[in-house]
Amino acid sequence: MSEYGIWLSFNNQEEGFQLPINPGSIEMSDGGKGKTYEISKMGEINVIKEPKLSEYSFSGVFPAKEYPYEATELVLKPKLYVEYLLKWMESKRPIRFVFTGASFDINTPASIESFQWKEVAGGGGDIEYSLKLKKYVFYSARRFLPLLPSQKGSIPILQKEKPTRPNDKQPPKTYTLVAGDTLWSVAKKTLGDGAKWKSIQTLNQISDAEVKRLKVGRILKVPSGGGASA
Repeated sequence: MSEYGIWLSFNNQEEGFQLPINPGSIEMSDGGKGKTYEISKMGEINVIKEPKLSEYSFSGVFPAKEYPYEATELVLKPKLYVEYLLKWMESKRPIRFVFTGASFDINTPASIESFQWKEVAGGGGDIEYSLKLKKYVFYSARRFLPLLPSQKGSIPILQKEKPTRPNDKQPPKTYTLVAGDTLWSVAKKTLGDGAKWKSIQTLNQISDAEVKRLKVGRILKVPSGGGASA
């Protein structure tokens, strides 16, 4: 079972949605940060540094009416998509960006770098938007401890505590359904493999009839096992 789509969520999937209409294309940017210097009697040299954070940008439509090419059965009002994105930007916290495609997948925290939207005259209430995201890396500041009194007079080297790095990749024990979720997408985001959706169905005793009409807000148990959460 495979599925093409884009999901955006916030605060460990407390809020989120699947894009109702898939963008025609996604632009991805990766690059290095090498610098060139002139060295006497050596000429020009290039110093390779850590690569830049990946950037993702795409444009699309939040529909006000029904279209035959919608990516999900659960479509929100256009205004709600805009309110979600503006709220997440104002929080100054990263969101979760999930893309599933035919040749590769993306599942990463990301910052919203820009969000532009407009309602076009004659569009029947549709909202056109452009969104630019940048991969986010969790970090924490290192704390330096002063030398102990017994160490005074020795070489003044500060002790460093090992930093604790936030990790959002621990598999959750439960998952709360958000707009646009399917059992396949839940398995993909929590277990790292959409093909494991049957195990979630069995564990939660979900009938075949319920699979296509999952209720938003329902809390599902997630099987223990490897994989990254979203």
